[in-house]
Amino acid sequence: MPNDFRFGVSLRATGSQSQIADVARRAEDLGFDVLNVPDHLGAPAPFPTLTAVAAATSTLRVGTFVLNAAFYKPALLARDATALWDLSEGRFDLGLGAGYVREEFEAAELPFPSARERVDYLRHTTEYLNEHAPDIPILIAGNGDRLLTVAAQTADIVGLTGGDHVDGDPLAERISFLRKAAGDRFGDLELNIAITAMPAPGTEMPILNVPRHFLPGLSDDELLRHPGVLSGSVSAMADRIRGLRAQYGITYIIVQIAHAEAFGKVIAELR
Repeated sequence: MPNDFRFGVSLRATGSQSQIADVARRAEDLGFDVLNVPDHLGAPAPFPTLTAVAAATSTLRVGTFVLNAAFYKPALLARDATALWDLSEGRFDLGLGAGYVREEFEAAELPFPSARERVDYLRHTTEYLNEHAPDIPILIAGNGDRLLTVAAQTADIVGLTGGDHVDGDPLAERISFLRKAAGDRFGDLELNIAITAMPAPGTEMPILNVPRHFLPGLSDDELLRHPGVLSGSVSAMADRIRGLRAQYGITYIIVQIAHAEAFGKVIAELR
């Protein structure tokens, strides 16, 4: 697996071109390698936003984390992805997921397929992109067996959630599953995890609202042990991330834009 860290930041608020450019340049100055945009109604439109980011920066990669594959026809997605790849001069990672928010499908006036159908369509989309846009790195994020199998067999980067419980080691179990599904490809995969909570500047305890929303069955103590939650001093958080690399092979870390300034100090410690 790659040994060097990559650090990404996820942008969830829209703005003017100059505002987006300022955010992007600040992320670049803080040492981030990638600026990602999610794919939710009410959030920034991924492709135009990332085009503005790429135009405002020189080294920062841009990425989708992650597109809802079911919202797109593969040929049209390949066209847009290839255009952004060219406009960014090859600084684009295409992140894909199966989609999970029924209300967004309904708001978009699209049918909400079953989980199996959504994962099957993700495979179809990824295989099409691998054939028609082979230079663009693909990230697939998720947790279930069928989705991780698609990621293992077709993606370059795999986004792991850290698991939905703390009994045993769910992250290690998911990576073991991924290793078996990937076979000889596993050594070429980049492993990613998104940090959903970390301390605000001047504190050492994270605000757990986001992980609590997605993991309502876990207590606060359990959430604090989750791989997607950081706590403690800058040095302690840096050690935790080194531990993710040493124990699991995870080298690509994404944080939310609200945590960018604080996490910039962690990046400086790790580099």
